[in-house]
This record gives sequence, structure tokens and C-alpha cells, in this order.
Amino acid sequence: MPALEVRPFRRADRDQLTELINLHVATVVPGVSVSVNTVLSALERQPDEFITDPWVSERVTLVAEQRDHVVAAAHLLRYRADDEVGADHRDTGEIDWLLCRPPATFWPDSDEAANLLMSACLARLARWNVRVRYASGDLPAPAVYGLPRNWPHIRALYERSGFRHVGDTEVILIARVTDLPPHKPRPGVTVQRTLGECGTRLTAYAGGRALGFIEVDTALSRPERHTRGLGLADIGNLHIDPSAHGEGLEHWLLGQAADWLRLCGVDRLLAYEAAADGTAITHLTSAGFRELTRTDRGWEHRP
Repeated sequence: MPALEVRPFRRADRDQLTELINLHVATVVPGVSVSVNTVLSALERQPDEFITDPWVSERVTLVAEQRDHVVAAAHLLRYRADDEVGADHRDTGEIDWLLCRPPATFWPDSDEAANLLMSACLARLARWNVRVRYASGDLPAPAVYGLPRNWPHIRALYERSGFRHVGDTEVILIARVTDLPPHKPRPGVTVQRTLGECGTRLTAYAGGRALGFIEVDTALSRPERHTRGLGLADIGNLHIDPSAHGEGLEHWLLGQAADWLRLCGVDRLLAYEAAADGTAITHLTSAGFRELTRTDRGWEHRP
């Protein structure tokens, strides 16, 4: 077999890298893919991470190539060591994501490519001489963060390279908008639509008092990010005032959100909950959601 080579990413790799990214995205979120422009932009900066992105001092993208084909790739971040950087990120290095093809009959040495690329990543982190080494799988696509359970080949690579899961686990859920609770009026309750922290906010009011709200982000499927025109949104926030618990407001607000999402041309809605919060997960599943995957956040190099 031709020798494997690990080298810095070149712009000519953009189409193959995008294909590799989309293969991994497709196992996590149905019907979602990212464009070449999105991939290239994400290698330069992460505008959605408006708090942590300014702390990055160096970015490196490496690829493993064989027979002129990119068989694995990784993106690394180095965070500054000054006081402006948050304590958890200060003087740290991170494999922001590492992707490789699983072993196959037509590519029997994919594990070798992954191991060679990981060795290059660890060597780069060692040269940076950072305080802590982290790893993740945060791709520039909705709901693809942490290390999704759908990537056992990446998990195996991290674990045999000395990374350990030290953070939390989140459950990613999805619902068809048509499966959400119906949009119904509620006597004495009105809905006000405003701009919230994470998207469009729908707030329920009764007697001038806010009972709760739901926020939905409908900007996930903007065309410059996703090449397929399937409508996708996610729940940014869902909050019920303690005094209104037990009144079924969660389902009623989801019905209000569903009506708005249909007007937006959105057909699927994502939600995220901590795996330990069984009550929240039960509420969502009873409202039409189902578990899409689980993802493990917080991987630290502990050889």
C-alpha cells in the first residue's frame, strides 16, 4: 500500500474534507450536510462561539493522505494563557475534532491512518506545552458536539490514545413538527412573540404575569450552511414559572411553537437535555420527541 502522509491542510483538500465531515454529520442528524464554504470558514474562526473563539491564539488543521485521498483529518485549537481567558480554557490545547473512516475492506489501513494522525496531534499539543490537553468532536453543524455515540471508531481512537471522558453526557432529541402537541387556544392565556436569548421567544401571559416561555432557533437551516433544503430548528430555552408547574404549559407552549415553525417552513425540531435529567426527557418524549443520540462532553488526555 502507498505510504500514509500527515501534513497541514491545503485549500485543494476542501472538497474531500467536506465529504469526510458530512459522512460523520449524517450519522448524527438526519438530512443535514454542510457546505464547503462553511467548512473553510470554521477552520478560520467559530463565530457562534463568541465567548471562547477570541481566546484562541493558534489553529491548526492536519490531514492524513494516502493515494491523493484525505482519509483522516483533525482541527486543533490553542488557547492563550493571559488573564483575559477563562480559567477552564487558559493555557489549554484541544483537538476540536478528529475524523477518520472506519476500517473497511477497500481501506484496510484506516486505523493506521487514524493512529498516525493522532500521534501528530499529540506531538503538536506537546510542542505547544499547554497546561491541559482536551478533545472533542464539535463540527460546524447543528447537534454535532462532544463525542456522539454514533462514532465508536473515534471513541476507540481517543481512548487508546489516552483520552478519558471526564465531563457530562447530553441527550439529543428530535421531533417532527407534525408530531408536536396541537396548537390550541387557552382561556385567559395570551402569547407574545419577541426576540429571546437563543431565537424567537414565545411567552405565555395570564393576568399580566409571565407563566413561561419557549425559544426556537430557526436559523439552523440557512442555505449557506446546509446544502439540503430540509427545515430544521432547535429549542434554545424552555422555562415554566414554578407557580405554573402542573398546568401542562410545556405541551401548550410546544404547540404554540409548532404553529410558528410551520409558518417558517420548519419540519423538524431538536432539543437537548442532560442525561441525568430524566424528568425533562420524559416531558419531551411525551410531547412527541424521540432520542436521536447521546453525546459525551469533556475529554481530557490522561495517558
